[in-house]
Amino acid sequence: MSASKEDDGGLAKTDEIPNAGFHLPPEMLQAMQDVFPSNDPLDKPDFSVVDYINGLFPTEQSLSNIDDAIFKVKTEIRDLDAEIRDTLHQQTEAGDEGQRALRNAQGAIAQLFVQIRDIKQKAEKSEEVVKEITCDIKQLDHAKKNLTASITTLNHLHMLVGGVDTLESLQSRRQYGEIANLLHGLMNVLEHFDKYLVIPEIRILADRLAKIRQELGTQLLSDFQSAFSAASAKQGTPSSQLADACRVVSVLDPKIKKELLAWFIKMQLSEYLVLFEESQDTAWLDKIDKRFNWLKMFLVDFEKRFGPMFPTDWEMSESITLEFCDITR
Repeated sequence: MSASKEDDGGLAKTDEIPNAGFHLPPEMLQAMQDVFPSNDPLDKPDFSVVDYINGLFPTEQSLSNIDDAIFKVKTEIRDLDAEIRDTLHQQTEAGDEGQRALRNAQGAIAQLFVQIRDIKQKAEKSEEVVKEITCDIKQLDHAKKNLTASITTLNHLHMLVGGVDTLESLQSRRQYGEIANLLHGLMNVLEHFDKYLVIPEIRILADRLAKIRQELGTQLLSDFQSAFSAASAKQGTPSSQLADACRVVSVLDPKIKKELLAWFIKMQLSEYLVLFEESQDTAWLDKIDKRFNWLKMFLVDFEKRFGPMFPTDWEMSESITLEFCDITR
């Protein structure tokens, strides 16, 4: 770069030195200035070579220091070259490190993929094991249910066999209190064997129990008739044995209860049939109040003497009253 004409303000003019540099967008220049702030005139976006030289050598006398200026510029150039080399070296090392990091990352990804594949395979194996265990648990559960049902059935069978033998013994001794409790339990147990009645042994036990119930019905009717014979129908007294017998009747065939009540109520109203027979004066319609007075006195006495003997749900007073009304009608 040289200056061919003199000027009062410096050694060179702006239009005599070409600007060989390239232009960057203003936005980029401003961004660079914000990131790397500098007061060096060489870093200014509007740097002018001519202004810079004129600033270094404003007069002809200052040209005596040109060697120092050239040395300084060369020193800066060397420093810039060294900085550029260092930067390039660092970038090269950074690139190598980046490549190594990329390769390490790829290797880690490959290992992770292998681990994930192994975990997936183990999970599939675990799922198969769980399925097998679940299947075994289901089989064990079915086996447990079958075993429980077998033990329960065996226990019921033991109760049925022993209960039938005990019931026959109690029947012969007329221990109706124990018979009532045992018979009710045996009837419940026998319900569990409804689907097993095709088995001969079960059928024999069921037939024995049915026979005992039938015999008990006949025996109980006989015991009641003996206790309340026709000769002492009104004077008959209740007993704990007959009270227990009523409990047994409740477990037997309903026909037994119906037959017993029909006989007993008819027997209790036998006196009424005699007192108010058609040939008696009290049988006339104008003496109807005597009939109902007799009924009131009879029911009071009946509840006092026989009320505790019969179960409450038999409603004996109501049944007697109903029969009384039917006879009176």
